[in-house]
Amino acid sequence: DGRLTFYPGNQTVDLPFINFMKRYGTVFLNAYTNSPICCPSRAAMWSGLFTHLTESWNNFKGLDPDYVTWMDLMEKHGYRTQKYGKLDYTSGHHSVSNRVEAWTRDVDFLLRQEGRPMVNLTGDRKHVRVMEADWRNTDKAVSWIKEEAVNLTQPFVLYLGLNLPHPYPSPYAGENFGSSTFLTSPYWLEKVTYEAIKIPKWSSLSEMHPVDYYSSYTKNCTGEFTKQEVRNIRAFYYAMCAETDAMLGEIISALRDTGLLEKTIVIFTADHGELAMEHRQFYKMSMYEGSSHVPLLVMGPGVKEQQQVPNVVSLVDIYPTMLDIARIPVPQNLSGYSLIPLLRGKAENKVPRPSWALSEFHGCNVNSSMYMIRTGKWKYIAYSDGHSVLPQLFDLTADPDELTNIAMKFPVIVRSLDKMLRSVVNYPEVSSTVQEYNKRQFISWKQSLGQNYSNVIANLRWHQDWLKEPKKYENAIDKWL
Repeated sequence: DGRLTFYPGNQTVDLPFINFMKRYGTVFLNAYTNSPICCPSRAAMWSGLFTHLTESWNNFKGLDPDYVTWMDLMEKHGYRTQKYGKLDYTSGHHSVSNRVEAWTRDVDFLLRQEGRPMVNLTGDRKHVRVMEADWRNTDKAVSWIKEEAVNLTQPFVLYLGLNLPHPYPSPYAGENFGSSTFLTSPYWLEKVTYEAIKIPKWSSLSEMHPVDYYSSYTKNCTGEFTKQEVRNIRAFYYAMCAETDAMLGEIISALRDTGLLEKTIVIFTADHGELAMEHRQFYKMSMYEGSSHVPLLVMGPGVKEQQQVPNVVSLVDIYPTMLDIARIPVPQNLSGYSLIPLLRGKAENKVPRPSWALSEFHGCNVNSSMYMIRTGKWKYIAYSDGHSVLPQLFDLTADPDELTNIAMKFPVIVRSLDKMLRSVVNYPEVSSTVQEYNKRQFISWKQSLGQNYSNVIANLRWHQDWLKEPKKYENAIDKWL
């Protein structure tokens, strides 16, 4: 969650290396994902193109494997390149459940797709390496810096992708099936200031925006939660962020130990945030700040120190920025703009870049395509064809927690923001393209299963609900088709 990198969010957990980057570099106060879910978001970051242009519709549908990323171009221009850890930007990953849930989101049924979010404490006060796979990748990156990078005559670019602070797949059956465990150790939990944790306000279920209600239901969050449960989920999430920060620290320390820190640009960002029970949801797949607002910090030669940039930026800006750093000509067709002028502290009025950021979402846990434009103090969210689902408008200055939708109150602003959105993306057309894609994919998947279809679909992640009335749900799908 990007808000943890600046005040007041950073009061909740100790993130020493994020703070180090702020002291010696620049923090972006308004950086957004272009799609709040792993694969489509990463596709935008690696391609420099908006989601509707690459057609990265869900966690199964990303970039073509042979897509030319900024790293490919840097390699072509003489950079030594190295990747470790989670990449997840090409088509074909994630579970069958994930795909089918995304394809069937227009079906008229409500089924829980996730396990109820919960916490789990492991180990003792000395247990540092909770997320072992991430630590192994961090160790590899550190060794590479100390053994390879330090001896190179050519410039290098190193990418390290971490899973944390993503919740863990939980082993539970019954009520708590699914991937939704916030796991940490006492060592990391001690870095969290419990008193500073805000318990989010929730609308009653009957007052929720219909898309929010669907999300909350499919994420298994419509049941009763005590204040203590909510506070714990948030605390454990922050503890997982502290563990992530320590991995960033390993990279910074390795660069410092090898004398490379002074001449290396370091960028820290994320594919999306985590709602951690804001708006009665966990996970991402939402345009609310917890999910769509990402961290973006940069330090290194030529980057202004102790600078906070208020401009609205997004992950598509990474592609042109990387090329700019490497002095490689930037292609004209990109959706993003180089951040270098802002990083150097150039006066804002001289920087030609849009005053808005676009995010869009077409995947699971949300029963409509949604589009967000963020500009100035406004956040405008449009759904589907722009008519069948009511839009949302939030004034983030007056209402930072996004509790009051004021779209009905300000029709003139809604009209002007909708016009701005349509000038970037013909969103009714994109929504209908996604609907057709979902049907096509589902039909070909169904045909591939033959006689086995009824059994397979009943036993996906929604099996707890589905198996109560399998015929009813199969009929709802037939009706949709």
